[in-house]
Parts: sequence; C-alpha cells; structure tokens
Amino acid sequence: MPATPQVDCEQHHASLCVGDVPAAVDFYTTKLGFRLGFTWGDPPTIAGVNLDHVQIFLEQGTPCPQGCSVYFVIGDADELYEAQRANGVEIVAPPADRPWGLRDYKVRDLYGYVLTFGHHLLNVGPPIKIERVDVHVRLEKRIAALLHDLAEHKHMSLSSCLEETLLHTFEPLGDGVASPHTQRTLRYIQELKAKHGIDYDSHGSYRFVEE
Repeated sequence: MPATPQVDCEQHHASLCVGDVPAAVDFYTTKLGFRLGFTWGDPPTIAGVNLDHVQIFLEQGTPCPQGCSVYFVIGDADELYEAQRANGVEIVAPPADRPWGLRDYKVRDLYGYVLTFGHHLLNVGPPIKIERVDVHVRLEKRIAALLHDLAEHKHMSLSSCLEETLLHTFEPLGDGVASPHTQRTLRYIQELKAKHGIDYDSHGSYRFVEE
C-alpha cells in the first residue's frame, strides 16, 4: 500500500444546495450579514457568499438540510445575533456559553439549513494564580494612547491587554507570530492608528529617537 502523502489544504468551502440561487444570495446578504463574493451562470447556478474571510457556496439543486449544518467561528457572536434577530431570521437556539469553550447560537436559513455562529470564550479553564510586579516602562506616546483605547474597547485593564499582546507575540504562527485580536478588532486598531497619527510600521521602534 503506498504511503499517504502529506496534504496541505489552504482553503475549504461548504456547499449548500438551494432551490433559487438569487433568492438564497439575497437572504444571506440582507438577513445574515454575508457579502456577495461571486455568481456564476446566467441565470446563476452557483454563488459564493463571504463572512469575513470564509466563503460558502450556494449551488442550484434540491435542498437537503437534514443531517447537515455549518459552523462559523466569528469575532463577536452576540453582535451578529442581534443583527440577524432584528432582520427576522429564525432563531433555533439563542446564544449560550458552551462547555467546549465557545459561545454560540443557531439560526435556520430559508431552505432549512441550520447555521451556527460562535466566538471563542477566552476565560475557559481554571484560574491562573499570578503575582504582578511593577516594571518601569516608557512607551512611545502614540502607542500608549492607542493601548489605553484598545484596553477600554476590549473591557480589559491596561496590564491585562499588554500581557495578552505579549503572550501572543511569544508564539509562532507561520512566518510570523500569533495575534490576540479578531479581524474586527484589527480593523478597529487601524482606526486607532489613524486617530493617534501612528504612521510607521511594526518595525518602527528600531528607528525611534527620543526628542
């Protein structure tokens, strides 16, 4: 028997059969908060709709929701839940914290498919007893201002926000390092960088010269 090759999978796409592709696209984009990625055919027989960087296919066919569901891990499930509920989407299960470390909820689309949206619970696990010490740190003025705003945005203390950031930079991720921030928070950080006039990149500290 030949050896099984190591397979590197860069993307995967769930595909749902729907009775009317344009109608399904309209539901996903106007009710669920997805964005249209593409349509193919005239009239369309397949479409791709995106939620952040994740895409699913809506394909012309006979809907078969039995035994099929799709799970989306997102930045803030409660925020999306409120938007979908306001849009009249059928709620199958309201948001709740799950023992497997996610807070999620379930909805049903117009063809009966159950979709689950959830975000990670970062406080899962036993408490970690620590001792904090004072460290004399001087930061670039604009970075310090951004850090204060970011900690407030994330409902964290300044110390916890800085500890979270440092812990993630200690971990490798591909050719870079891990980030503690969701895509939504990263977009907000870009707004904070513009607000505080941070016009240098992540290597700017190597060129800092105090005035």
